[in-house]
Amino acid sequence: MGSFLALLAAAAFALGTVLQQRGTLQTDAPEGDPHFLAEIVKEPVWLAGGALQVVGWILQAVALANGSLVVVQSLCALSLVFALPLGRRLTAQVVGRRSVVGAVLVLGGIIAFVFVGQPEGGTDNPPASAWWSAGLITVAVVLVLAAVGRRCRGPVAASLLAAAAGFGFAFQAAVTKVFVDQLGGGLVGVLTMWTTYALIVSALAGFALQQSALKTGFLAPAMASSNATTLVISVVLGITVFGETLSAGGGRLAPALIGLVVAVVGVLLLATPEVHDAEAPAAGP
Repeated sequence: MGSFLALLAAAAFALGTVLQQRGTLQTDAPEGDPHFLAEIVKEPVWLAGGALQVVGWILQAVALANGSLVVVQSLCALSLVFALPLGRRLTAQVVGRRSVVGAVLVLGGIIAFVFVGQPEGGTDNPPASAWWSAGLITVAVVLVLAAVGRRCRGPVAASLLAAAAGFGFAFQAAVTKVFVDQLGGGLVGVLTMWTTYALIVSALAGFALQQSALKTGFLAPAMASSNATTLVISVVLGITVFGETLSAGGGRLAPALIGLVVAVVGVLLLATPEVHDAEAPAAGP
């Protein structure tokens, strides 16, 4: 059930992201101007994308409550594959041979990683020390990537800003797994849980950074960088914070890690714009 819900979440994230990009490209503020964040809420297509993102998060949360962080996040990373044809149709994205090869590698690599590695086990209550370490490192890396990304333009900016968002999304997913298990104490309980505020901060940071990446107009680099970072950091958090493990029996560990590497290589291919994609595409009216 957790895997099926994760796939549904990936589909919702994909369509939601493409619609949100269409909305960001319809704003008047230029790339790099944070004022576009105030303009996008007036775009109906962006709001529709935002609603789908919320649906995706709910599906992801339920999936995390029923499955491994590593498995759920790996399957959610397939949103990138789902988004390519949608981006071509809705925001005039270029989907050439490199993008197709990258998508195939991502799909095959993730399937191999999940079904060969069989991530499992772990704890539902990680120690505070693990959370502090993960949180401080995440904040530091996000600040550095965001600062550098805002000084760049085009696909490089999209990749750096989306990578920063990916760190936030991975941490958000890890916190969500604990947050769902802690629900049940009513409104007072929710307001007194640290996970509530960690979710709010990580969600807002990820949101602002991802929208800034989409504003560049380069969907593939933005989603590829975000998904690759989210996938890799989720695996790291699953192992270091939750104590999840990959199956080492029957020589499974090496093929599983190879599958993960193949998926990341595919994402990197997608993060590189097609050679004839000289300028950021513009959405139609």
